[in-house]
Amino acid sequence: MSDTRTVSFTQMKDGTAADYHLLEEMEKPYLGLTASRIIDELRRQGEVSLEGYKITRLDHALQSATRAKHDRADTDWIVAALLHDIGDGLAPQNHDRFSAEVIRPFVRWDVAWVVEHHGIFQMLYYGRHYGWDENARDQFKDHPCFDSCAEFCERWDQSSFDPDYTQDPLDTFIPLVEEVFARKAYDPEILREGYVSELTT
Repeated sequence: MSDTRTVSFTQMKDGTAADYHLLEEMEKPYLGLTASRIIDELRRQGEVSLEGYKITRLDHALQSATRAKHDRADTDWIVAALLHDIGDGLAPQNHDRFSAEVIRPFVRWDVAWVVEHHGIFQMLYYGRHYGWDENARDQFKDHPCFDSCAEFCERWDQSSFDPDYTQDPLDTFIPLVEEVFARKAYDPEILREGYVSELTT
């Protein structure tokens, strides 16, 4: 049976402390299903091909994550590799920033930064074919995460469009997604602002 309790207000500015405590309580089950919704979105990406590519969006995600796993990357990096294009469905023109916002509350700050900027870093490989600045990423050359983003793109992203690559199945990565999204959002001990981690061990 669904919970029929509701707040007293029709404008947020009129809400009481009791209203907002009620909303906080009622939101918890929905927040607890974040990992499930993300996994569902990944599955949907398996139903749609990357137009013109030889593989689906899900295949690309799995290949990227499998490469990260084979490189002995840690959980944050593997999940980032898996979800770096999760925004493609709703925000194809700025999928990198959209994807970063999905993971930002739950992973190290440098991991979120890399996902946020991987789109501009990827232009190194194809920008010239469109008359774009393939070195646009150089604007970040003094950023502490520059090398991490360049390595992420080179090792795990740009190389993961291969129909003959043996990727791990989605089920391999579900426990890692569940682990990450079960974390307390914006926990300073998780975010580790200013710390730059290694992609591989």
